[in-house]
Amino acid sequence: MKYFSNEKAQGLLEYALILMLVVMVVMIMLIILGPAVGNMYSNIIVNF
Repeated sequence: MKYFSNEKAQGLLEYALILMLVVMVVMIMLIILGPAVGNMYSNIIVNF
């Protein structure tokens, strides 16, 4: 089965969209959990 150039482009586009979705999820998690993780890290350093 041969792949045509438009099918390769479609595959690359699908991978790009999946990668963008993963990046967005990671960014949202960092925005939500960022302050809590920072506070936890600060507490560990202060108590050490």
